[in-house]
Amino acid sequence: MEETLELPLISNFLGISIFMDFDDHNSPLFQAEYNEDFAQIAIDPISVIYSKLPARALGLVFEWATEHQDELLMNWNSLRADGGFKKIAPLV
Repeated sequence: MEETLELPLISNFLGISIFMDFDDHNSPLFQAEYNEDFAQIAIDPISVIYSKLPARALGLVFEWATEHQDELLMNWNSLRADGGFKKIAPLV
């Protein structure tokens, strides 16, 4: 599994942790972790870059990302600009 200690945790729901992955990437993306599995998800458009998540967890991540796409983009831009970010509401 990739190291996530330095990635900001922006949301957590149903055992899934969402980290903003902003270093060394030209395209906006985030990382989702569930147990020992993870996925990298592009933000615009929302699409899988890489995933080892179970199908159900990946579906929940897509549902959450669709609801919060604008906030994800704002966080990605803010982190790249000045290191700031805001927590995003979990999937309910």
